[in-house]
Amino acid sequence: MSVYQLVQITWLASAALLIVLVLLHSPKGDGIGGIGGQAQLFTSAKSAETTLNRVTWVLSILFIGLAIVLSAGWV
Repeated sequence: MSVYQLVQITWLASAALLIVLVLLHSPKGDGIGGIGGQAQLFTSAKSAETTLNRVTWVLSILFIGLAIVLSAGWV
């Protein structure tokens, strides 16, 4: 197994996990209540959602970084 194949496998795994994590997010559609700011009255920051957001950001950065590396041919 070469380094190129290892990077490809990591890229594909990060893509699959990123899809799953995006689907796990709760919908943030405020609807009409978002215009006046009333949608934020009853929301609270949850630890699980914060962690999910951080993991999603890390995976998205990893995915984009590996996509750049693979497309540029640096491996």
